[in-house]
Amino acid sequence: MKKTLLATALVALSAFAANAQDTVRIATEGLYPPYNLIDDAGNLAGYEVDLGNEICKRAGLTCEFVQNDWDSMMPNLNSGNFDVIMAGMSITEERKKDRLFSQNYMPPAVSFYVATSADADIKAGVVAAQTGTIQAGHVAESGAQLLEFKTPDETVAAVQNGEADAVLADGEYLQPVVDASAGALVVVETIPLGDGVGAAFRQSDTELAATFDKVIAEMKADGSINELIKKWFKEKAVLF
Repeated sequence: MKKTLLATALVALSAFAANAQDTVRIATEGLYPPYNLIDDAGNLAGYEVDLGNEICKRAGLTCEFVQNDWDSMMPNLNSGNFDVIMAGMSITEERKKDRLFSQNYMPPAVSFYVATSADADIKAGVVAAQTGTIQAGHVAESGAQLLEFKTPDETVAAVQNGEADAVLADGEYLQPVVDASAGALVVVETIPLGDGVGAAFRQSDTELAATFDKVIAEMKADGSINELIKKWFKEKAVLF
């Protein structure tokens, strides 16, 4: 899929310019609507793209979004291919061990088990989840058989084709899938996981992380972050 760059503000923050960091590169997946997606014109879009652009505008940063596969997010962040991850990444204590997080820009929400039948075996059956997610970690510890896939769409397809008994993913992602299935998919169980979704940074990039954190706090205070959440999550929006 074509990599798309979205430029935002025109003036770089002086502190970062002094460190020869002229452009902040933000990675997202483009496959996890409404957090991030590819629009009809082939461009990266979604809640996180709008939010990232607004953060950069307010901070006086020049930023660009780049598309990256979920399973190589952290290796490419650590190798310097980009500077920030905004890709529906849940904040957990385990992940805090090898990366910095901003404060959350999406409140903690529930994850859904979804299946073709309400009596699907989610305790000892086969449950699909996206590789490297907190949902995959939960399934692995639950006693069920974990079936991992690279993309979220593949996890849903595994249920639809009978390869898995159920899928576990963020409710914000799965609810529209269930709604569009005309009753073919049902929510079996909901569970809380993680501390919300935030932006991730290299552990050494404390100043950049603090800049994002400050703007997110300002947007919570003035209500503008809730307006973006309502724009993308509609009636399913969980607000601050």
